[in-house]
Order: sequence, then structure tokens, then C-alpha cells
Amino acid sequence: MDHDHGGMSMKMDEPMDPAAQAKLLQDKKESEFNHHLAGFFVLLAGIFILFQEPLKVRWPAVRYALPLCFLLSGLFVLIFSDTELWPFGPKNWWIGVFGNLEVLQHKTFAAILLTLGVIEARRARGVLRAVWSAWVFPVLAFAGSVLLLFHVHSAGMHGADGMSEMERIQMQHFSYAATGVGIALSKGLSDAPLRARPVFRVLWPLCMITLGVLLMLYVE
Repeated sequence: MDHDHGGMSMKMDEPMDPAAQAKLLQDKKESEFNHHLAGFFVLLAGIFILFQEPLKVRWPAVRYALPLCFLLSGLFVLIFSDTELWPFGPKNWWIGVFGNLEVLQHKTFAAILLTLGVIEARRARGVLRAVWSAWVFPVLAFAGSVLLLFHVHSAGMHGADGMSEMERIQMQHFSYAATGVGIALSKGLSDAPLRARPVFRVLWPLCMITLGVLLMLYVE
């Protein structure tokens, strides 16, 4: 998605030429698809975790569902979230990532997802059993949720309805952040020695499913 729109310097109520409008529409569709696909992976991960105990009796490999969903979504965000970068666009990665805060945030989200995927895969295999490894998920989930509150988004900054569109986008990201904090807290408490631990073991995948649905309903 190209984030250096020439229209960013234009007034929101200033008309744009057809070429600029077509580019904005293309970016809008790309951004919505990215959110929807990420939501699908999150939804799928939540469903697998919610039903993991009965499923893994018949299919032991289901324990890898969560890390696989993280790895696939992380790779997608890393490669396809900003198509102005090489090999899809003309910009090299150094300038494209470190010269644009929105792109840098996208790649940070990708790094968080990939890190979670690797850690959770090693935990699922049983090769990583350190106490700290159980806290990687809630800590990174919380950090990613906080980052969403400061997410820069160039969409919705054009046209007469620019302000209302930006407000809608910001509210959607706020809902993602709030749900993400719920995931982080309930996941952390699901591994704590508490009497209510069984409740949190059900709650955190339900929060994952909720986040997945919210992402799949994203509109700009």
C-alpha cells in the first residue's frame, strides 16, 4: 500500500483527479484485505486453542496451530502489507521502512507475530520450557495492543468525509487494542496458579476469536 499519497498535503474537501482517486481506492481495498486476512488467522488460532484439548487426542499436531497462524500472518504482514516496497514497488526496504512511520509500525507488528510464532512453536515441541517463555505471549500481546493506540494510518485523510472516516478507523483500532489487552491479561492469568485459571484458559481464546471477527469486519 502506497503511503506517500500526494493528496496528503491537500485539503480534505479538495477534489482529487481520477488517477489519485483510483490509487486511493486501490490502497483502501489492499488495507481492508490485509486486515481481513490477519483477522482470519487470529480467528482460526482462537478456534484451535479453544478446542485444542479434545482435538489433540485425535490430531496431536493441532498443538502447532497457534504458532503456525502467527507465523503465516507475520510473514504476510512482513511481505505484503506495504506493496510500494521491493519487489512489488520501486522503494528499497531501508528507505521505505525507516522513512515512513506507518510502514515501520507494520513491520514491527510482523516482527511481534513472527517472534510469537517461533516461541510458541518451540514451546509446543517441548524444547522450550523456561518459565519466562510463558510470559512472552502476554507481554508481546500487550505491547502490540498499546502500539495500536498510536498506529499511524494514512487512509481516510481525503475528501469531504475524511474526518469521519479517520474517526471510524481510529475507533476500530481502539477496539483491536482493547481486545488485545484482554487477550494479554487473560493469557497471562491462564498460566498463573489461580483457582480461576480454567476460566481464563477459555477466556483468552474467546478474546482471540473476538479480535479475529473485528479484524474481518474492518472497513475504511
